[in-house]
Amino acid sequence: MANRADPRRLLRLQRLEKVRAVAKQAAAREAAKAESTLAQLEALATRTGQLLGDYAARIDVADGAALQNLSRFRSGLSGVGEATRADALRARSHADAKLAHLAEAERRRQAVEDRAKSEATALGQRDSHTPQGARRQSGTGLE
Repeated sequence: MANRADPRRLLRLQRLEKVRAVAKQAAAREAAKAESTLAQLEALATRTGQLLGDYAARIDVADGAALQNLSRFRSGLSGVGEATRADALRARSHADAKLAHLAEAERRRQAVEDRAKSEATALGQRDSHTPQGARRQSGTGLE
């Protein structure tokens, strides 16, 4: 069966191409979701950093208790900021992995598409090719 065009093989390759296209669409949805999560976390990290900067600049405290409360709030906000930045870094690596998975899914789909096209071409050539030596001679040699 090597190097012989087969209509059943072409049908299998076309079905596989459809399956790979669906897998690529799923990978694209996952990559988009990961990118969206990354964008949200980066925006949150930016906003948290801005808040931290705003509260760090505050000096309008009335007494020691207010200063202590402000200091605790800054410390807590700093912890939230660090956690958000760490989450954003994890989200970035997750989004990068999803994009790599999407690229791999596209490569697989393209490879099957190329194989299906070459199989269709080989099948078309096989059907259009009539071997000349296979015809039986009719008539006499005098004609």
